[in-house]
Amino acid sequence: MADKSPKCAYCPTISCCFGTEEGAPRFCPGINKTELVNKAERVLEDREVLRCAQEASRVEAAGYCRWTRVQEVIEFSRRMGFNRIGVAFCIGLIREARSFSDILKAHQFEVISVCCKVGIAPKETLGLSDAEKIRPGAFEGHCNPIAQALILDGEQCDLNVLVGLCVGHDALFFKYTNTLTTVLVAKDRVTGHNPAAVLYTSDSYYNKLKNPEEESPA
Repeated sequence: MADKSPKCAYCPTISCCFGTEEGAPRFCPGINKTELVNKAERVLEDREVLRCAQEASRVEAAGYCRWTRVQEVIEFSRRMGFNRIGVAFCIGLIREARSFSDILKAHQFEVISVCCKVGIAPKETLGLSDAEKIRPGAFEGHCNPIAQALILDGEQCDLNVLVGLCVGHDALFFKYTNTLTTVLVAKDRVTGHNPAAVLYTSDSYYNKLKNPEEESPA
């Protein structure tokens, strides 16, 4: 059974991209997860879900290798008829969040932005010790992605856009929002918020990540 678990990252043929199952490996979910694939297709019977899928594909085609992600967010939102855009951002990227908000407003969107430190609750309320903070001995408010999600939902945003939420905090945001959500910036302080750089250099500079015994993240 284990060899039938999806492992698409290791597919030798990516035959699904060419409209065929020929040569597909045993772990192909298109072959052994058909019940779930069909269930997903039935979800598209919902008109709003179908419209979102259609416009996402149209934006993909229209701006392929020409539009930046900021432009894609704008065009997708325009095609969907969205008016209110929620921006959930890390306080460390407030300049980026402000620039993005300015761009959205220039395109006639209403922008609702909420930073990660909303609520001013100290990290100790999470059960963390002083030694577990970035700067021991000083006040550090804990990130509050759940509050960000609830606040933006309460503002009835049409689309939420994440700007640099931490790993785990972004996961909580996704879990607790009921609004369509996309990511503009994936935080990676070391690579200038370009986490894919590690993948591109995984056979050179970051080869150590393939050998965990050489270096622990801790």
